[in-house]
Amino acid sequence: MFGRKKSSEPTPQEVEVFGSLRCVRDPYLQEDLVELDYVRNCSINEGKVKLELVLPSPSESYQRDLRTRIQEVIKGIPWVKDFQLDFRVEIPSSLPKNAMENLRGIKNLVAISSGKGGVGKSTVSVNLAMALAKLGAKVGLMDADVYGPSVPKMLASKDSPTGQGEKLFPIERYGIKFMSMGLLTGEDSPVIWRGPMATKLIQTFLAQVEWGELDYLLIDLPPGTGDVQLTLTQTAPLTGAVVVTTPQEVAVNVTMRGLKMFDEVNVPILGVVENMSGFVCPHCNEETQIFKQGGGERTANELMLRFLGRIPIDPKLVQAGDEGNPVLNLEGDNLPSSAGAFSSVADELASQIAMVARHSKEKEVIEKIGFENGQIVMVWKDHMETRIAPRDLRLACPCAECVDEWTGAKILEEKKVPLDVHPRSFKMIGRYAVQIAWSDGHSSGIYTFDLLERSFRKETPKGAELPSLNA
Repeated sequence: MFGRKKSSEPTPQEVEVFGSLRCVRDPYLQEDLVELDYVRNCSINEGKVKLELVLPSPSESYQRDLRTRIQEVIKGIPWVKDFQLDFRVEIPSSLPKNAMENLRGIKNLVAISSGKGGVGKSTVSVNLAMALAKLGAKVGLMDADVYGPSVPKMLASKDSPTGQGEKLFPIERYGIKFMSMGLLTGEDSPVIWRGPMATKLIQTFLAQVEWGELDYLLIDLPPGTGDVQLTLTQTAPLTGAVVVTTPQEVAVNVTMRGLKMFDEVNVPILGVVENMSGFVCPHCNEETQIFKQGGGERTANELMLRFLGRIPIDPKLVQAGDEGNPVLNLEGDNLPSSAGAFSSVADELASQIAMVARHSKEKEVIEKIGFENGQIVMVWKDHMETRIAPRDLRLACPCAECVDEWTGAKILEEKKVPLDVHPRSFKMIGRYAVQIAWSDGHSSGIYTFDLLERSFRKETPKGAELPSLNA
């Protein structure tokens, strides 16, 4: 009943404590803390309650929000006199068991991509790696931008990697393990390689670099959608991809190509980062939009993707990169605004990775989903067919606009959902969920396969051939 707590019969007080915890939901996974098996230890002695929870994300904002809500519900129990709450983080792994041997110590592989050059992708990669390391995670950074490797300069390293036999050992700086073509060729050496040579290097970095135990390996890709990107998606079991853009329309339009590439090869998009998003004057703190504003966020919303955050234009960020001392490594009271922005994006990214990693372990139970003859039709992996009235599925939407993310109470008013509501499109989210855009304008609901199986799986008469997924 209570996860891994103990096998003996729970006391009435324990039942009450765990009943209260069922009212607190993970804001990303939208399941309660008991169902998610977060609670590992519970002790109650003369009104003093002590809980230990194991969380899947090192995100500080995530932990802070959960702590506030847990304290609220436990201290609301009349007999509780004192309460102690301890968190421990166990970052889940998204890699399959059959991953190549050299990657088995890595829990999550994340591609950092951009549709075009000049958007600051490598700067984002380096500082996100730093921010995740600051959260206590074990982080690696693979500089796969073979034509313009800039990571060694940003991390102030001119050391050559050592090797043993066919193995290479990454360089470590600021608590980050990294490998780059720039470490092998030198800062001023031109790289004139054709596609097959570049893809071979990527395979070498994946198969022969001794990365060791890592929670996250970030992979800084070259811009575009060429051979290197395709080789990576075909070779490495990516947890997902982060797409970096700038606010102006031309950058956003090119970014769309990168998004479509990952979608076509079934790599989940973890979110969009808008870089160079406004300039904050260091003297008066007034923000000026040098480029247009909000292009990255608008694109994320239109494509039903997570917007991870904005990174401002910051002279200190540029200087820190040139000096090889990332802004996340700076100390003092006058940290640049970009440092806080990177920390915020890393917080959001860590929680997105945890969500995808958890669901990647779930079986793929849905073969196909479509809209036919006024009904939503799902075909399961065992070929059972289920038909659902669209309005029933719309009313079951689990998103934060429809269900209180803390208590699980429904906040969607049935009378506001049209009787003829129907899906306009379906979008598969990785290998664990489907997102539906509805005719009433609602599109933020992500229906996990687990939710669909628990709530709607039942056999109905088989119908005609289903339309395509995006019909």
